[in-house]
Amino acid sequence: MKTAIIIGATGLTGQAVLNQLLNDDYFNHVIVFVRKKMDITHPKLVQHCVDFNSLDSYRDLVKGDVVFCYMGTTIKVAGSQDAFKKVDFTYPSEFAKIAKQNMINTFCLQSSLGADSNSTNFYLKVKGETEQAIQHLNFNSFASFRPSMLLGNRQEFRLGEQIGKVVMQTLSFMFIGRLKRYKAIHVNQVASAMIKHAKSDKTGNVIIENEEML
Repeated sequence: MKTAIIIGATGLTGQAVLNQLLNDDYFNHVIVFVRKKMDITHPKLVQHCVDFNSLDSYRDLVKGDVVFCYMGTTIKVAGSQDAFKKVDFTYPSEFAKIAKQNMINTFCLQSSLGADSNSTNFYLKVKGETEQAIQHLNFNSFASFRPSMLLGNRQEFRLGEQIGKVVMQTLSFMFIGRLKRYKAIHVNQVASAMIKHAKSDKTGNVIIENEEML
C-alpha cells in the first residue's frame, strides 16, 4: 500500500487524479498540499493547508511514495511573468527538492506539449526549465507528461481555451499520424497515464508525450 502526494490538486487535472487515487486500492493514503481546504472528505484523504512561499516550514509533512505535481497558472491570472514563474517553476522545483531529501522515490509532473528550456516562448521555456530542474534531482523515477489542450470542466473560465476546445474537438478527426501529438486530451486520460506510470517499476527520467497518453 502506498501514499500519494498531490500539489495542484485544485486544478483541472489535479482534481481528476485526486478522484482516481481515492478510488484506487493501490494507494491507502492521499495527501494534498493546498492553499485553502478543499470541499471534499474521504477516509484516505489528508489535507495540509500551506503557504507555498514557505515550503520549507512543512518539510516534515512531505512523506510518501510518489508526488503528483499539477502546479500551474496563466500570466493573466498571475499578473506578471515573475508571478507566473513562481507558481509554475519555483513551487514545483522547491517541493521536489524537499521530496527528494525526504527519500520519496517517484515524481510525476504535468508539463506541456512543446516544453523546452531553450524556447523563445516564455510559457514553454518555463515548463522546460521546470522539467530540467526536477530531472537534475535524480529521483529514482521521474516522468514529465506533456499533454496538448486539456479537455474537462474547468471552474475558471478561459475564453481562448474554450474557443480552442471547440475547434480541437470539431476537427479531432484530422489529428492522426504525426498530428496526433496535437490532439486534445481529456484530463482523465492524463491522470490515468500518470497513475499507471507511478504504479509501474520504471526507473530513470522519461518524457511522456501527448500521443502516448492518448
